[in-house]
Amino acid sequence: MDKEHLDVLIVGAGISGIGAAYHLQERCPGKRYAILEARERLGGTWDLFRYPGIRSDSDMYTLGFSFRPWQNPKAIADGPSILAYVRETAEAYGIDRHIRYGHEVRAARFSSADARWTVEVLDRATGATRELSCGFLLLCAGYYDYEQGHSPVFEGQEDFAGRIVHPQRWTDDIEHAGKRVIVIGSGATAITLVPSLAKTASHVTMLQRTPTYVASGPEQDRIANWLRGVLPAMTAYELVRWKNVLLGMLFYQYTRRFPRHAKRFLVQKVREAVGEGFDVETHFSPSYDPWDQRLCLVPDGDLFEAIRDGRVDVVTDHVERFTTTGIRLRSGRELEADLVVTATGLQLKLFGGMSLEVDGRSIEPAETMTYKGMMLSGVPNFAFAIGYTNASWTLKVDLVAEHVCRLLNHMDEHKLDLCTPRRDPTVEEEPLIGFASGYIQRSIHLFPRAGSRAPWRLYQNYVLDRLALRRGPVTHPALELARSRARTTRVADPVLATP
Repeated sequence: MDKEHLDVLIVGAGISGIGAAYHLQERCPGKRYAILEARERLGGTWDLFRYPGIRSDSDMYTLGFSFRPWQNPKAIADGPSILAYVRETAEAYGIDRHIRYGHEVRAARFSSADARWTVEVLDRATGATRELSCGFLLLCAGYYDYEQGHSPVFEGQEDFAGRIVHPQRWTDDIEHAGKRVIVIGSGATAITLVPSLAKTASHVTMLQRTPTYVASGPEQDRIANWLRGVLPAMTAYELVRWKNVLLGMLFYQYTRRFPRHAKRFLVQKVREAVGEGFDVETHFSPSYDPWDQRLCLVPDGDLFEAIRDGRVDVVTDHVERFTTTGIRLRSGRELEADLVVTATGLQLKLFGGMSLEVDGRSIEPAETMTYKGMMLSGVPNFAFAIGYTNASWTLKVDLVAEHVCRLLNHMDEHKLDLCTPRRDPTVEEEPLIGFASGYIQRSIHLFPRAGSRAPWRLYQNYVLDRLALRRGPVTHPALELARSRARTTRVADPVLATP
């Protein structure tokens, strides 16, 4: 029996995969496609994480889809609302009918002669492995390991009489009401968890090794809510989207150009929010510059309110060991707890762990360079979607999906079926993600490299990427466009040269 063949195979049914499918349907309506999702539900991150208070750390006018307005009054939205929005979008455009759940992509092998990927897929329900083929492979699986988070082993943790849980493994049976809770960590997950747990816990301690920059922002966007009442939904959405994009870009540029001033500004805002008597310099004044690591956002200052009310303590110290009743710190202080939540970070997993092979040659991603932040040098008919680190994820993955569609249409128009970025040896390597965050530094050596100049450079700039990916030419001297031997036998006219 011949294996099933698709024009485009999308891997991942999270916010990136659903957006990519929409653009493919709208811009390449003749293409046959499917979405393979390893889990049993769509939604990706927003279905995986179930811990208390799970929410966006970007506003939904930029994290939402470009083609479907976010109409909830909350700009900083909770996880269930975001998941519902993604599900409703998939249903509204018939995308859900193309999703195959429980299908884990293990490996993909490309044949240049046939211009085809052969994809090995595990059916998790039956344990059976099957193969299918596609002309173009689009990975929308993000870069987080969905199986496990980063969980360092602490000395003596087996002695602890209470419960230890990583937020990625949160279940409904975890009791925290009336309990003494320690949350280890200071990143976005901890910043989200702490004020939420503090609503019912007897007391919450946020235990951090080093501080993080934390800023307060309004949960609701008053301008957006007003505009929705006087303008058509899409018009209001686009206006607010651009407002937030530009404000975010201006703030980022300010912090990078004037880091000392930006640090004083951010720390002073925290000082005003928590009130007198709190040691802001110790607990909210990092040693690094703003945006060397991701800045955390708290809606309506909920974390600071919990600190002011005495429901939350912040402790900056190192764990020496767990004890029967809690944690002993390097300073000698002991913290008592019934529940310890290890918000110690995420684990990265590139391309969902799948292996790549081109014409019998194994591809090591770390040996490749990214073309336009979306393709790999030496890997034909392949793209991947990862978002911004300094802005909303969806802004970038939307542009990637649109550019892939433009590329596919260009290839069809010129009867081409191979597109392969070719690395320029004179371009210097740069890290794909320039963050100093621990979860990045632990795994970045396994990732593809970016380059020092276009089209290999990763700009982390929505306006520049919008000009390049939406308005700029599809062709480039670094992108080799060709016709495979299989197609040449079917087409009489000569192979077109790369423009």
